[in-house]
Amino acid sequence: MKRVILSIAVIAVLGLTSCKNETKKETETTTIEMSKDMAMTELSFGVRGNCGMCKNTIEKAANGVEGVASANWDVDKKKIDVSFDDSKTDAMAIHKAIAASGYDTEKVAGDEEAFNSLPSCCQYKHDMIMNKSGEEKSDDHSNHDH
Repeated sequence: MKRVILSIAVIAVLGLTSCKNETKKETETTTIEMSKDMAMTELSFGVRGNCGMCKNTIEKAANGVEGVASANWDVDKKKIDVSFDDSKTDAMAIHKAIAASGYDTEKVAGDEEAFNSLPSCCQYKHDMIMNKSGEEKSDDHSNHDH
């Protein structure tokens, strides 16, 4: 009889202990996930470039900045979308990292030496339009007669 009571007590203690640990782990995970979500910042800005090799280099430069979670450069729009932790970095650090790899951004001119060492297909025109909307604008003739 004593063995049965002792076995039931041991099983009850183990059951309560494991439930308590699971609840604690859940709370910690939720807190960490919430703090990550709260600090993330989304940013888009123009970056000059020409091709898929440019895309790789630009995204690698942006992703190399501590705190950057993702970077996606659109070849056609000449625009990068970046998601980053603003407690670890800021927009200017991302602009500077991309410029250091040889590419002009809206705020920082690309490093000339890095630009000159880019493959010829990546040496873009410095007057290239950046951050395009992707929509072709038609001439507005609404204010005069044709």
